[in-house]
Amino acid sequence: MPEALFPPLSLKELKTYSLKDRTSKVCQEDFARPWQVGEPFRNFLDSLPSILAAQDLRAVVGAIREAGENRKTIHWAMGAHLIKVGLNPLLIDLMKKGLVSAISLNGAGVVHDSELAMVGRTSEDVDRELGGGTFGMARETAEFLNQAITRGAAQGLGLGRAVGEALLAGGFPYAETSLLAAAVSSGIPATVHVAIGTDIIHLHPSMDPEATGRATYRDFQTFCSVVQTLEGGVFLNIGSAVILPEIFLKAVTLVRNLGWPLKQITTVNFDFIRHYRPATNVVRRPTLEGGRGYYLIGHHELMIPLLAAAVLEGWGGEPATDLKNDLK
Repeated sequence: MPEALFPPLSLKELKTYSLKDRTSKVCQEDFARPWQVGEPFRNFLDSLPSILAAQDLRAVVGAIREAGENRKTIHWAMGAHLIKVGLNPLLIDLMKKGLVSAISLNGAGVVHDSELAMVGRTSEDVDRELGGGTFGMARETAEFLNQAITRGAAQGLGLGRAVGEALLAGGFPYAETSLLAAAVSSGIPATVHVAIGTDIIHLHPSMDPEATGRATYRDFQTFCSVVQTLEGGVFLNIGSAVILPEIFLKAVTLVRNLGWPLKQITTVNFDFIRHYRPATNVVRRPTLEGGRGYYLIGHHELMIPLLAAAVLEGWGGEPATDLKNDLK
């Protein structure tokens, strides 16, 4: 192509404006402030920049506090990793302080939560055990959980409540560290959402698929009943990339279909990488009609303690557990 067809572009007629008149997204007032040794934690929070994730964290903290103060629902849904990195005590403390209205786990969550209550440790070395076919073969875990689920299903209980009650009745030495036991003790909904074949207890002959399906479906109904009360409240999904975001989306459309609009809700996703389903099914789609969604990325063992401490700094509210759901 001849060069003459593309002469250098002249910039003589370029239109400009004053920097002073331009709208800018970053201002001096938004900057971080250097930390001063010995200052209280509140000052640390105030020292964070009012930019991007730090600004979003402030907004999430404010939404949780506002929901707690107004006795609105604060629904914590989570994968097993939050349990495996030692954060149960923080969630149980938030329960006691009225900042957890309901909890929801995937199937792996109930396994790790129960093992911690039973023996004070969990999370086997899959790489080492898989080659010999011994991964997932812990006898006590399968027997206790499958029996608790079968017994609870026969009584019409959901899976979460069935296991929580069994943990409380079992006399286990570390039951005080169990999320499910703490939820049952506190009288708040605890639901577990199982995909058949994903959990180690499904490998054992004690597993009753009919009872498991019935109990986890009861928990889906309870989950929907909690979502029904989320107007003005907060839904947090922590580390579940598929199961709980899908269940949440279905619950949102179900309760809206039944007449609850859910126009003003805050949704939050915490994970250490960005996933499609949480970004779409938790953060974006449910808040298209109103409210706000947030996606905060970072390791659970750092982000959740930071969130909990920020929410509790100065908190003095009452339990936010005025749910319409009846667990009896």
